[in-house]
Amino acid sequence: MLQLDNVVVKYGSFRALDGVSLEVGQGELVVLLGANGAGKSTIFRAISGLNLVAEGDIRFNGESLVGLKPSKIVEAGIVQCPEGRKLFPQMSVLKNLMLGAYVHRKDKQGVQRSLEHVFELFPILKEKKDDAAGSLSGGQQQMVAIGRALMSRPKVLLMDEPSLGLAPLVVKQMFETIKQINAEGTSVLLAEQNAYAALQIADRAYVIESGRIVAEGDRDAMMNDDKIRKAYIGA
Repeated sequence: MLQLDNVVVKYGSFRALDGVSLEVGQGELVVLLGANGAGKSTIFRAISGLNLVAEGDIRFNGESLVGLKPSKIVEAGIVQCPEGRKLFPQMSVLKNLMLGAYVHRKDKQGVQRSLEHVFELFPILKEKKDDAAGSLSGGQQQMVAIGRALMSRPKVLLMDEPSLGLAPLVVKQMFETIKQINAEGTSVLLAEQNAYAALQIADRAYVIESGRIVAEGDRDAMMNDDKIRKAYIGA
């Protein structure tokens, strides 16, 4: 479905991604593990068309994404939920959500169905739809960020550190929601430092270090790998 083949991204002479290859299949939930600065966000930005691919290819359902405008990539069905949420704090929850539906704005009925789906996932957002997004708790703001991404009707959802800065109980709820989104048919590529929680819901995982994929495997293989456990799970 989504494939990266020997992708290189450079910042000047620095190779932020150095020959990265990975894939996300139809209906899969794939986790990308790595420390800060390892290249996780750069992978997402490259997929989304926000970083220039210097070498290699990124394909979605067999078609290259390299060189496409970010808006066209969203229209194709690849949508990013960025690290740090990137909401418009002074705007209402509803207006933030509706920004995600911009590429489908002509389909009024479809947009309404998407909004109802978001409110089913996150009932608190329906209650607070007229409140400023910046007035919400951190967990609720993350719900808005995920909801905004879902309004774009993703086939593949790129989630960059969704648990960052959230309380443990909220983190648990967030991962349950991600699992539900995946179960409903959306493929997910999840970048996450909370390796244990992420692997609990994953089909497969990749580990990235210094812009290179250094390990990959299914959930059980990664959970039982001593090096992975010591480096990322703390066991």
